[in-house]
Amino acid sequence: QVQLVESGGGLVQPGGSLRLSCAASGSINSINTMGWYRQAPGKQRELVALITRNDNTNVADSVKGRFTISRDNAKNTVYLQMNSLKPEDTAVYYCNAVRWPGIPVWGQGTQVTVSS
Repeated sequence: QVQLVESGGGLVQPGGSLRLSCAASGSINSINTMGWYRQAPGKQRELVALITRNDNTNVADSVKGRFTISRDNAKNTVYLQMNSLKPEDTAVYYCNAVRWPGIPVWGQGTQVTVSS
């Protein structure tokens, strides 16, 4: 089993920054890919960024150049650094891990609100 705990959400003004953290525990070695998704009210959940075991990353076009995903293997933690935040980035952000053999695991979600 894998457990994910997110932290770092909150209220920020447009143009501001936040860093989300996702700490994984349990069967860490079974994890292939970790990432961040978000879901705004009335919209479908969408991929924001992901990072593989080999540190290959994929970032959605809507956040490219503003958001960066990284990982600290010693802490079993994945980060999402979000800069130049816009009101349209407001959503619940979910950490995701895909463990062998392709089973998704989700965190509880953390609210990010971008507003003046």
